[in-house]
Amino acid sequence: MKVLVAVKRVVDYNVKVRVKADNSGVDLANVKMSMNPFCEIAVEEAVRLKEKGVATEIVVVSIGPTTAQEQLRTALALGADRAILVESAEELTSLAVAKLLKAVVDKEQPQLVILGKQAIDSDNNQTGQMLAALSGYAQGTFASKVEVCGDSVTVTREIDAGAQTVSLKLPAIVTTDLRLNEPRYASLPNIMKAKKKPLDVLTADALGVSTSSTNKTLKVEAPAARSAGIKVKSVAELVEKLKNEAKVI
Repeated sequence: MKVLVAVKRVVDYNVKVRVKADNSGVDLANVKMSMNPFCEIAVEEAVRLKEKGVATEIVVVSIGPTTAQEQLRTALALGADRAILVESAEELTSLAVAKLLKAVVDKEQPQLVILGKQAIDSDNNQTGQMLAALSGYAQGTFASKVEVCGDSVTVTREIDAGAQTVSLKLPAIVTTDLRLNEPRYASLPNIMKAKKKPLDVLTADALGVSTSSTNKTLKVEAPAARSAGIKVKSVAELVEKLKNEAKVI
């Protein structure tokens, strides 16, 4: 079984994000970038499926600038077999990314596609669902457990009311939640081996996909600074401040 895993290059979660002085976007100059944490979980799940003998090949794909090869090499070091970079310098919408992934899915014909449920930069949580709609594949989102049996996959989903288990006919799309697994660290020997694994570079034009968008970013602002908290001496003072200052009662 071939498994396709989508990964995204994002600002490292330890970095405090800064907005550009002209409010045109986020300042990425000299900022540490890394693989999206939910994508790391997706790669780990694919590697575990291969270790169980369920998956025979793991292909990782990323859409972004040339520098995204760094994250693809990381995925190769974690256990993926080969990588595909769809090179694009544009700021793509979730729909554009889903269209590009659909073209890669059509080309590779995987039985299972695994994505992180969302990226920590845009936080949209849309690409997996859009890809499922475009490809016509069944989808299991917010997965906390994945079991492949024959020509179907059972996905335990994290939902507001608890957990829901769905059985999907392959091929299928799965998006990963935090509790699905704990990603491993790449060993030095595997990092060295990853440098020799195949990495193909494609473009949107080569895939025949238009990435034009009707969305336009007008302004990017940092969240407003919060005022310091205060301590009150009594319940009466608390009620008075909630009523007259906070105006919430």
